[in-house]
Amino acid sequence: MKYFLNGIQLNLVERGNGSPAIIFLHYWGGSSRTWRKVIAALPDSYHTIAPDLRGWGESAAPADNGFALIDFVNDILAMITALDVRKYVLVGHSMGGKIAQLLASQRPRGLAGLVLIAPAPPVPMLLTQEALLAMENAYASPESVNMAIDHMLSAKPLSSGQRQQIVEDSLRGAPGAKIAWPRYASQEDISAEAAGIVSPTVIIAGELDWVETAAVLKTALLPLIPHALLHVLPGTGHLSPLESPAEIAGIIREFIECL
Repeated sequence: MKYFLNGIQLNLVERGNGSPAIIFLHYWGGSSRTWRKVIAALPDSYHTIAPDLRGWGESAAPADNGFALIDFVNDILAMITALDVRKYVLVGHSMGGKIAQLLASQRPRGLAGLVLIAPAPPVPMLLTQEALLAMENAYASPESVNMAIDHMLSAKPLSSGQRQQIVEDSLRGAPGAKIAWPRYASQEDISAEAAGIVSPTVIIAGELDWVETAAVLKTALLPLIPHALLHVLPGTGHLSPLESPAEIAGIIREFIECL
């Protein structure tokens, strides 16, 4: 389903009509498809909304370089208004987790809770020039995407279908979206904003995640949101929505039932 929101056409996948709604924000390189297995593991009655973030999946890319964190935040707020969502839980993975932090820091009406899955921390990502170049070229070809899967993103074996989905989503990203995260959005410092988050919050880390390690989240994020609860998924890497979807769905369901 496509909507023209915040000056851009965004695609989203919606299911159910319960309350609160659950809004899923995917990682850098992902799409709404990233959440398929998580959503499938949730009760059918849950109202789930999974957008393709601008420049990814079937969503359009802006004509200019509109890939700052606040651009994504404004897209999601416009989507919430257009869909008339009155109460919702925000779920963000990796890049989507940093977007979710900035959105939650605004304390918008209707936000009932926050689930951060392997979230990019609010502080700037420290990248050497070599690491920056590697990230900029990670989604250049099927071979480079598969190398990223094997050496950085995943700890559990993925099916051939999952790998194909990851490759397709990564390659499909708009050039501006691919480069904006490592160069700019990942370098934004939103630690002051994150310290203002008051929503009930759960942080989910992968035990074997080398992108956003549990140790970094404990030192760079938890002190800013001291009321947050931390779950560490055993044997799981950075692509936790694909590696451990049932476990994530279980945590989300328990979290919602306690709100």
